[in-house]
Amino acid sequence: MGFHVRQGVEEVKLRKRTGDKCLCVPETNINRRWDFHHIVAELLADKTAVVTGASSGNGRAIARTFAEHGADIVIADIQQEPRLSGTPTDELIIEETDSHASFVECDVTSNDDLRSAINQADEYGGVDIMVNNAGVFAHNEDLFEVSESEYRTMMDINSKGTYFGAQFAAEKMAETDGGNIINLSSINGDLGTSSNVAYCASKGAVRVMTYAMADALGPDIRVNAIHPGMIETAQIVKDYDHLEEEQREERLDTIPLERQGRPDEIAKAALFLASDLSSYVTASSLTVDGGVSNTRW
Repeated sequence: MGFHVRQGVEEVKLRKRTGDKCLCVPETNINRRWDFHHIVAELLADKTAVVTGASSGNGRAIARTFAEHGADIVIADIQQEPRLSGTPTDELIIEETDSHASFVECDVTSNDDLRSAINQADEYGGVDIMVNNAGVFAHNEDLFEVSESEYRTMMDINSKGTYFGAQFAAEKMAETDGGNIINLSSINGDLGTSSNVAYCASKGAVRVMTYAMADALGPDIRVNAIHPGMIETAQIVKDYDHLEEEQREERLDTIPLERQGRPDEIAKAALFLASDLSSYVTASSLTVDGGVSNTRW
């Protein structure tokens, strides 16, 4: 695991071996006691990640967190601007970190777009981490009102996009030293609900394909899924706009932690799965939902 310290404008990196750890400190601290409170672990140093749907929400948080830990990032999304306003993710990463970042316009229902996004990673040494995050959510869909076109759109974005994003990334990873694929499912990929049947179908497909992919791509490529619960993203904000205050409180009351999750909490789960901290983890689902799945369903 690599460590990196930033102090002032000038920085001198010195390597000291402590087991498998490489510690880097400012020149001024060479003869001083190591101050671990100022050491930032770069868990993804020298890695390149492609993150779909990274202009906003969970994908944006994942991209920023990966960059903070040393990874170069390809932002693959249908638009560069965040859905809730703000600085584009690639520009923010360049401003805030030492990592490289670029934006590629990508509709995950287009295989050509997916290939272009993954090929963009070659500029930084090739894709090491693929995060299939892009997705859509239906708000209180009626089973009998969903059209064939709406169903196809849901499956094309949530399931097909994930499948081919993983396939194309794995082809690249197989040419090198392997890598990691992280697929964003949902608690609705584990548990069915009458208000989101098509969405449940699309996210359930992501869960099971993750396990099958891990079997097909091991041992050099690990594949895992994250199952978020109610997270504060643009899609959830839109959903909440339709609810009265009492209804909002009722929803939160179903969660043991009594609050919505934050995108940075999904990003931390993704960081674990993308790094060597999870070196013996594959074909697994990591649920990040404040406890609701195992207590209220």
